[in-house]
Amino acid sequence: MTQEPTTEPRTYPEGVTSWIDIEPKDIEAAKSFYGGLFGWSFSDATPPETPFRYVIAQIDGKDVAGIGGPREPSPSEPPQTDLTWNTYVAVDDAQQAADRVRAAGGRIVQPPTPAGEGGVSVVCADSSGVEFGMFQANKRLGAQITNTPGTWNFSDLHTADAAKSTEFYTQVFGWAVDDLGFATMIRRPGYGDHLAATVDPGIHERQSGEFVPPGFADAIGWMAPVASGESPHWHVAFTVADRDETAAAAERLGGTVVARNDTEWTKDAVIRDPHGALFTASQFTPPT
Repeated sequence: MTQEPTTEPRTYPEGVTSWIDIEPKDIEAAKSFYGGLFGWSFSDATPPETPFRYVIAQIDGKDVAGIGGPREPSPSEPPQTDLTWNTYVAVDDAQQAADRVRAAGGRIVQPPTPAGEGGVSVVCADSSGVEFGMFQANKRLGAQITNTPGTWNFSDLHTADAAKSTEFYTQVFGWAVDDLGFATMIRRPGYGDHLAATVDPGIHERQSGEFVPPGFADAIGWMAPVASGESPHWHVAFTVADRDETAAAAERLGGTVVARNDTEWTKDAVIRDPHGALFTASQFTPPT
């Protein structure tokens, strides 16, 4: 999702992951945690009279993620146990995309629903039961800044059946799934060309060389086997400048560091926010 600075709005072709959000029961508490952790500011996207509130998280005035939930949290409700960051895939026609999901063995959890003037959202489950979203953009085009500290890096599919997942998403979105030996890359063929023609003209030159996997400019995420005790899900990672500083800040803000992992290319921390949602903070540390 590498993006060069640009004043042109970022657009997403069909089949490219385009947006993330979370729906805690206490929006103000979530704003406090994520704003303190990532330096986000917030703007309301829903009128004040609506019972459901949705706020847009921003960095330097550019959309990075969404937080939605009840306008007034109820103290009598039990704590959330299944909160997760949601990942949305861009589609040109929400109804046609929903039909493809059904045809591929998935199901529709929430049918195409207008999201104000922003666009049309759909909540689905893939053929293995993993939930994800689709978004037909109107005025909200998707994340406008990515892969810089405090913003979305990638969404990764943690699956119990890689072959089944590959068949489903290939049929619905035309994805290519490449086994690189050390990892499995998800690509939307042609996405790199779209970026080169719009917001990132140097992407092909920058993402080339012997250490870069073929087709990496088209990469939209990674596929990984579920870990022991883990349920299949879409997992969101954020880019951070310093993994350890972010982990310490998360703990000060009420989160929990679940795991740390160092690879040849990244330093990662899996963090659980105060509401129970897991995400990864990832620091890019390429070999010297």
